[in-house]
Amino acid sequence: MTFDFDQLFDRHNTGSTKWSRYSADVLPMWVADMDFAAPPVVIEALQQRLLHPLVGYSVPQENLREAIVADLWNKFSWKVKPQELIFLPGVESGFNMALKALVQPQQNVVVQVPNYPPLRHAPGHWGLNKVELEFVAQADGTYATPLDVLRESLNGGGALLLSNPHNPIGKVFGRDELQAVADICAAQDAWIISDEIHAELCFDGRVHIPTASLSPEIAKRTITLMSASKAYNIAGLKTSFMIIQDAALRERVNHARCGMVDSVNPLGMEATRVAYSEGGPWLTELKTYLQANRDWLVDAVRSRLPGVTINVPQGTYLAWLDCSALDLDDPQQFFLEQAKVGLSAGLDFGDQHQQFVRLNFGCPRLLLEEGIARMERALAQRNT
Repeated sequence: MTFDFDQLFDRHNTGSTKWSRYSADVLPMWVADMDFAAPPVVIEALQQRLLHPLVGYSVPQENLREAIVADLWNKFSWKVKPQELIFLPGVESGFNMALKALVQPQQNVVVQVPNYPPLRHAPGHWGLNKVELEFVAQADGTYATPLDVLRESLNGGGALLLSNPHNPIGKVFGRDELQAVADICAAQDAWIISDEIHAELCFDGRVHIPTASLSPEIAKRTITLMSASKAYNIAGLKTSFMIIQDAALRERVNHARCGMVDSVNPLGMEATRVAYSEGGPWLTELKTYLQANRDWLVDAVRSRLPGVTINVPQGTYLAWLDCSALDLDDPQQFFLEQAKVGLSAGLDFGDQHQQFVRLNFGCPRLLLEEGIARMERALAQRNT
């Protein structure tokens, strides 16, 4: 490979959220932050930008908008206009803005669970009715949306908070299911707020389908949230964007900043521009590495962690592990204390998911192997 994804970096004492939560003897494998260096072209561009010593308030330049528009077409065959982009410091502020602008107090906000905690909690920030819709586990290890329940839950309008590719189960929605979900939203006059931050990270030849690309009718009711932060590992630069193709809807949502959502980091905008315009070769190799990590992890969990089950993630770099058969009160706490591995607690993703943990495999293989070895030893000691 041209790029070295096996290189280890000491992230202690760098202010890293991932590496600051636990003591130094814990291997953190929780938050969605990869332990790889950002693409060299991005680092070089930031160094070049800093030769100009002013980093004041900034607005997105046309070359940034053009880079995103070109990337959306090249990756997803989705035609977007530069003016349809709204820049934000994060997708979380975007879906909260959309809820504030669009949903009425008597309407429901549907969240498919398990789900990313900020998505789960967002309706509560605005006093909205939240309906948590459980995925239906299939015999083949995939998850399906219960369409009839979705239809009933959106009666009277409201909104669906969609995560695709899905965090934490790694589901990549196929066209038929995505179309069925979108058609229900259209029929019920509900908005679609689609968090597509992991769009580039699909495996086994899958290609992400932006919800708004399904049809002009669906686009008129869809707010899409994207960022270079996950795929190119630049989340700390706090730059993302909304895509809203209907002009009236775009103005309505943008107005919901309400003095809380500020402008975007100039370095983040430059990193985003370069990632999308020049980071393709790096991303291609990253996906190959992540898919190999995924395959190794699935085999290791099934062969070395008795009592833990895993369904094969179709995208993201997150694995959703079912620890129900271990008969533990709190699997996350067990692996933290006994294995010194810091995982995400399943209860954060849904009230019925305490027996699950989420593991981040976006790291050098050596760290992934170390994490599994620690978990294997902890289970073996428990059974002796």
